Order: sequence, then C-alpha cells, then structure tokens
Amino acid sequence: MSILERHDKNAVAHLKMNAPERLNALSDEMLAALQAQIDALKDDSSIKAVILSGNGKAFCAGHDIRQMTAGRATEDKGQSYFEGLFARCTSVMLGLQHLPQPVIAQVHGIATAAGCQLVASCDLAIATDDCRFGVNGVNIGLFCSTPMVALSRNIPRKHAFELLTTGEFMSAPRAAELGLINRSVPADQLETETRAMADTIASKLGAAVKVGKEAYYQQLEMPIEEAYAYTSEVIVTNLMQPDTVEGMQAFIEKRRPDWE
Repeated sequence: MSILERHDKNAVAHLKMNAPERLNALSDEMLAALQAQIDALKDDSSIKAVILSGNGKAFCAGHDIRQMTAGRATEDKGQSYFEGLFARCTSVMLGLQHLPQPVIAQVHGIATAAGCQLVASCDLAIATDDCRFGVNGVNIGLFCSTPMVALSRNIPRKHAFELLTTGEFMSAPRAAELGLINRSVPADQLETETRAMADTIASKLGAAVKVGKEAYYQQLEMPIEEAYAYTSEVIVTNLMQPDTVEGMQAFIEKRRPDWE
C-alpha cells in the first residue's frame, strides 16, 4: 500500500495521502512521496489539473509529532534533523505553487498546523461544511512559524494572528469567508464539486493556464506599475501562441477551438 496514491483521469491527477492511521501526517515518508509526485508532475504536459486529498478521517494533521520527537535522539538533540525537515517541507509547499497545473485541495475532517499550511499552499480548495482548520502548535508550546507564511498570504493579518496565538479551530464556512478555501459543501458533494472544478480547469488550454498561474504569483509580489509592465509582456507572449490564435478565431467563428 502506497503512502501517496495517484490516479489520473481525463488530464486530472488525483493525489491521495494514504496514512489514515496517522491522520495523513507529513512524516518524512509522506514529504518524500509528495516531492516525488511534484517532480513528476512539473514536466507532465498530459496533466492539466491536480487534486490533493487525504484518506481516512482527516485531510492532514500536520507534522508527525512522534517522528519529530524521535529525531531528538542525536548528539545535537535533533537540530540538524529539524533543519532538514523544514527545508523539505518548504520545498513541497513551494513546489505545489510552482507546478504549472493548478492544485485543488479536497479537504475533510481537519487540516491542522502543516496540514493547514498544505491547504493554504494549494491554488484552490474545497472543504466539507464540517471541516475544521487550525494552526494549533502554540497549544503544545510550538508556534506554527512556517505554516504562518502560507496562512498569512491567504487570510487577513489579524485573523491569521488570532489563529496562530489562540490555537483555536476555524470552521469551514469561516475559512471560506476569510479566503483560505474557495467554498464549503456538504460532505456527500465534496468529491463531485472538486472533480467538477478540476475538469473545468483541465478543459482550458494548458499552455495558457500555465503562463497565467506563474504570472499570477509573480505579479502579487510586485508594485502595481511593475506588475502591469510584467503582465503586459506575458499577455503579448500568450497572444503570439498558435493555439491562442486558434482560440480567438474559433470564438469569432462561433465554434470550438481545435487544440491538439
């Protein structure tokens, strides 16, 4: 049984974390499996959208605390292990954002600490109405410093800081209201809703979505004048692509574009 399953259908790759007995914690093994799939997907032009979900009762409960504690059994009391762990975790989180395909988190149960960070690092997210989100490390004396990076780029500052300092959970409807997820749905509709979003994205011109996703994150970090200059170059380059020419001509002729 693989710790991370992958199933491809109609240009959509579905990655399912499969360690339900540990609530799909981001163990060394899970991080390695996620990184391997990220590395495989970044050059896979046949895949146009990615779904990330978890098997069992929860999406992801964050880092594997038992494994982290075992990592202290070294001469430096785990410092080197922890440095490596968070470097690998950061690589996974950034890797999701850097993928050319949009990544949709399909969330249920709980998404806590690094699990909440995983949701925030995906481009899109749909959750069940009863799902709960938290960055609860402060409850055990460990401030969620790295999850904070992704969380604070998804929701307003004071709301993020409240979650980080109180260790309390946030409901899915509230998470949608603040922007951590796109929307919440009844549990029996989660897979259908997520799949519908993925299929819609996969029906678009992959090259255009790839360019657009990269530009989206790049321009967010720029002053507005620089962002307009950068995206003007991007859109002109996009306009020169043969498939875009075909798409525009198809629109004029009221037909479906002939994209290979």
